[in-house]
Amino acid sequence: MPIWLTILLVLVALAVGVPIGIMYRKRVGEREIGSAEDEATRILNEAIKSAESKKREALVEAKEEIHKNRSEYEREVRERRAELSKQEHRLQQKEEHLDKKTDAIDRKNELLTNKLAEVEAQQEEVRRLKDAEMEVLERISGYTAEEAKSMLIESLASEVTHEQAVRLREIEAEFKEEADERAREIITLAIQRCAADHASEVTVSVVSLPNDEMKGRIIGREGRNIRSIETLTGVDLIIDDTPEAITISSFDPVRREVARIALEKLISDGRIHPARIEEMVAKAQKEVNATIKAEGERAMYETGVHGLHPELVKLLGRQKYRTSYGQNVLNHSIEVAHIAGLIAAELGADVNAAKRAGLLHDIGKSIDHEVEGSHVAIGVDIAKKYKESETVIHAIAAHHNDVEPQTVVACIVQAADAISAGRPGARRENIENYVKRLQKLEEVSMSFPGIDSCYAIQAGREIRVMVKPDQVSEDQMTLLARDIAKKIEEELTYPGQIKVHVIRETKAVEYAK
Repeated sequence: MPIWLTILLVLVALAVGVPIGIMYRKRVGEREIGSAEDEATRILNEAIKSAESKKREALVEAKEEIHKNRSEYEREVRERRAELSKQEHRLQQKEEHLDKKTDAIDRKNELLTNKLAEVEAQQEEVRRLKDAEMEVLERISGYTAEEAKSMLIESLASEVTHEQAVRLREIEAEFKEEADERAREIITLAIQRCAADHASEVTVSVVSLPNDEMKGRIIGREGRNIRSIETLTGVDLIIDDTPEAITISSFDPVRREVARIALEKLISDGRIHPARIEEMVAKAQKEVNATIKAEGERAMYETGVHGLHPELVKLLGRQKYRTSYGQNVLNHSIEVAHIAGLIAAELGADVNAAKRAGLLHDIGKSIDHEVEGSHVAIGVDIAKKYKESETVIHAIAAHHNDVEPQTVVACIVQAADAISAGRPGARRENIENYVKRLQKLEEVSMSFPGIDSCYAIQAGREIRVMVKPDQVSEDQMTLLARDIAKKIEEELTYPGQIKVHVIRETKAVEYAK
């Protein structure tokens, strides 16, 4: 078949088939659209029915909830109304009770006002009667109220002064008797158990020479040897007409001891020149340092005081070469430590603290020639520097009453110091200081009014005061004795105690003719 015929047949087939297909598709689409509309209508109807059903259910539930809430609200309203009714009832009762109380208070105020008026009237009557009686009393006695009051005050003052003096004498006698007996017993026991030898020492040392020729050798050519000795040791050599002796003078006892040992070594060696002098002074210094350490350790061992700082031990050893009124300070410190320990044991106080404070109470004297201040202040600074306890520091500060004693240990150290210094032969005092002390004691006693004369006796340990009998009464004597003793304590420094003896004497003189 020719190709063109084939193509023609195909085109004819297409022309006939396409319209037929289009018509078929149209009919099928219309049937589907109709079916979809029916389905949509059915679904819409069902949705409307479901919505109405749910609406009816929601309305029913809402009505039930509203009914329930309304019932709950009505119940709460009923309860609150009942509570408000109760509170209103209670408030009404309280108001009635307050009204009753207010009425009672008003009645009491009215009653008190009436009574106050009565009392004021009675007081006015009492004042009037008192004034009238005072006028009568003044007219009868011949004295005004002020004059009578002054007489009464004077009478009472005189009576009180008398009773005060009598009671004071009784109390003083009672306590003094008990205290003296107990103190005497303790101190006697302490002194008996601590017996010590005493030797008076001075601030100069004397070196013996084999012959007077040695003086010239010590002086040396143009004085070079003596200058060398004095420069190296810091002492003064006194070479005078005293046969076979040289005096070493210095306020520093350690320097004086170094110079003495060095001179003795030089004299024994025989070779005296500046180089040899320097060598011997160095050796003497080492010996003295070793002795100082040994003496400090000996003092610790004898007193049983342990744990002292090494520098404190050295300062204790330096006291071997220090004197106070001729008394060796190291021996005095050891003795004070022993006595303080014995007294503390008798009183039940801290024995170790008392011994430690007694041993260190004069530690300031070791360097008081090198540092400004009293030996008490220096000793306090040293004790603080080497971490001593507050008890020991206070005892050092108070042992000469520079501060008021606040502890038992401080009082014990005071007593032990006075006992050691007050032993017969323990200390000496030059005549000038002794006379000045007695004069000052008499001046202090004469400074009070009504005193005729006074005399210091028993080496200043007692002052006898004669008063004018027309100015000082028997009762005033006791008070005057206390005032004198108090002023002596404040203004004077003295060992032990001073007895104040006030004497009042009246005489009646008549002549038989």
